[in-house]
Amino acid sequence: MNWLGFIRLINNIYGKGEIDLGMIERQGLLAVKIGQVHALRIDFLSEEKCSQLSKLYRNVSRIPPESFDNLLEEYGASDLLKKFSFFDREPFASASVGQVHKARLSSGENVAVKIIKKKNAESFLADVRTVSNLFKAVLFFYPKLKGVANPVGLLDGIRKTTVAELDLRNEAEGHAVLEKIYLENRDKFDLSRLSFSCIYRDISSENIMVSDLIEAPSVDELLEQGKFSYSDLLELFHIHGFFMFVIGIFHGDIHPGNVLYGGGKFYFLDTGYIGKVGTRIRKNLFFFFESLSMYDYERCAFFLNEMADARIEGRQYSDFERKFLELYSDFRGKTVSEVSLTKQMMQTIKLGVVSGMEFEEGIFDIIKSLMYMDGMVRKADPDAILLEDMRRFIGEFKSLMQ
Repeated sequence: MNWLGFIRLINNIYGKGEIDLGMIERQGLLAVKIGQVHALRIDFLSEEKCSQLSKLYRNVSRIPPESFDNLLEEYGASDLLKKFSFFDREPFASASVGQVHKARLSSGENVAVKIIKKKNAESFLADVRTVSNLFKAVLFFYPKLKGVANPVGLLDGIRKTTVAELDLRNEAEGHAVLEKIYLENRDKFDLSRLSFSCIYRDISSENIMVSDLIEAPSVDELLEQGKFSYSDLLELFHIHGFFMFVIGIFHGDIHPGNVLYGGGKFYFLDTGYIGKVGTRIRKNLFFFFESLSMYDYERCAFFLNEMADARIEGRQYSDFERKFLELYSDFRGKTVSEVSLTKQMMQTIKLGVVSGMEFEEGIFDIIKSLMYMDGMVRKADPDAILLEDMRRFIGEFKSLMQ
């Protein structure tokens, strides 16, 4: 992607016309990832644009069948097909990093075979370097971006998660980490609506992963069809909140295309990037949200400062607290469509940094998770007051926190 292509991408997303998904795909993997991040930004993009961009979670150009066979040979996996009694060369799902084929093992299990798109992987890092050098120019033409997020931080987040996704051994390992936490805690915390598929690691590799076939739609598809209820979404938050606040280890890229939902069960996909936060961030962020759900803004300001690696005090803190109270002066009782939790948190962190606080990198993984949750709530129930509905989980989280 050159500078002209990137400017066209931004204009495609922020401009007045319809989203050209074909153009985004032609720009490569980085462009698709940027489009996916914006798919939930209904706080400053139109609902129609977000709906169009959300198609990038699942409808991305497929590798033709003949290319699939060539990839198997290139990956040194030509003998893999001998493991199956049936293999469908036509993919049933395609995403930005890879695509998935249905198959049946010789032993009878129905499985999904995921394969990395090599061409996308090779061009991604070069595009990241190019775009990183272009952000200053983009901010000049689109100053609106400054008030929404740190674009360099956004780009780095995309880089980290995508590099992890490009090695399917990371996905298998991340899946194992989350499943181990689930098994160790399911008797202490209600995780009955979370389930894990089996990954066949003995026949999986860096570029190919074989796992149980889960016949269920993604949360993204269900939201698009209006078939995912707000109560189900709160349960997803309940589960994800346990991993974030109680454990501090969580799915680092939990957008709605990365969660399947069927038969009352949630299944995590693309677990290549696992978010991790230390005890100080984990606990104080929980207490921040507990206070925010009760509209106790003085305590919120205190716990935000407690989260920081470098804290502020004295007059510096007093000035920060005054500005914090101004930022939240009109927040009480607002629905997610009236006030974006994502935008509010971005402004909160920015205020802390400008006031002199410094935060560990892991906090931004949690902010990204909240961004995804906020976007899903806006689609499921735009009249919801999410923070008030979170109160029902606070006691349960707190009883398990160490």
